[in-house]
Amino acid sequence: MAEKGAAASGGGGAALKDQGNEFFKAGNHLKAAALYTQAIKLEPNNPTLYSNRAAAFLHLVKLSKALADAEMTITLKPQWEKGYFRKGCILEAMERYDDSAKFGAEELWQDIFSFLVDIMESAIKAWHETGKVDPRVNFLLDKLKTQTDKYAPVVNIDKAFESPDTHSSCFTFLRQYAEESFARASCLIAPKDIISYPQVWKGQGSRKWKLGHSDGFFVQFESPVLRKLWFIPSSTEKGRTLCRNPEDLDISAHEVLPRLFKEPGSNVR
Repeated sequence: MAEKGAAASGGGGAALKDQGNEFFKAGNHLKAAALYTQAIKLEPNNPTLYSNRAAAFLHLVKLSKALADAEMTITLKPQWEKGYFRKGCILEAMERYDDSAKFGAEELWQDIFSFLVDIMESAIKAWHETGKVDPRVNFLLDKLKTQTDKYAPVVNIDKAFESPDTHSSCFTFLRQYAEESFARASCLIAPKDIISYPQVWKGQGSRKWKLGHSDGFFVQFESPVLRKLWFIPSSTEKGRTLCRNPEDLDISAHEVLPRLFKEPGSNVR
C-alpha cells in the first residue's frame, strides 16, 4: 500500500501525495502515479514519493519504471526497509526470483516487521515492569530450513561485554549461529549499563555519544539487506520507570555488535 510518509516542506508535494494516496486506495493507480509524479517534480529527494509511485507502477505492470523508483527509494533512504520491500516485490513480479530472494517478498517482510515489533514491545514491557531487560539476541528462523531441535530463537549474551575478547568471541559465535540456523533476521536487546559505551573497543570514547547519561537499552536489528540501531532511553516519573521515544542511531558509529549477516552479492558466506 502507499505510505503516508513525512509531511513535505512547502505543502504542495504533500497535498499531491495525499491526493495520490486516495486514488491509490480507490484502485485508480494510473491517476495515483500521475499525482506522485507531479509531487516528485516539487520534491525530487522525497523517498516516500518514489516508494508510492513504485507501488502504483507495480499495479500497472510497468515493472521497469517500478524497479527504477524502488532503487531510487533505496538510494535516497538506504536505512528505510520499505525500499527493499518494494524492490523485492517488483523483482518477484519480473520473475527474477534469484534476485528477489535477496530482498525478500511480501510475506517475508511482514514476518520481519512482526518479529521486530514483537521484540521491541516485549523489551519495553519488561523495562516498564522491572526496570531491566535481559541481554540477548533474538533470531527469526526459517520455518522450513532451521533445525529447531538444534537452534533456539534466542541466544543469551550476558557475558558478551565483559572484555574485548568476550565481545569478539560472542560476535564470532553469533555470526556462525545466524548462518548455520538459516536465520532471516536478528534483533539484539542490550541494556546500556552492561555496555558502558558500545565503542570502547574502537577507541572512539564517549565523544561520539550525544544522549547524555540517560539509562535505557539498545535495540539492534539486522537482516542481510538492512541494519538499524535504536537507543530507548528511560526516566523515572512519580516512582514509575518509563521508556521514552526510541532514538535512531548511526549504526556505523554505534553498533553494539558488528554485522552478523553477509550482504547480498557477497561471495563469502
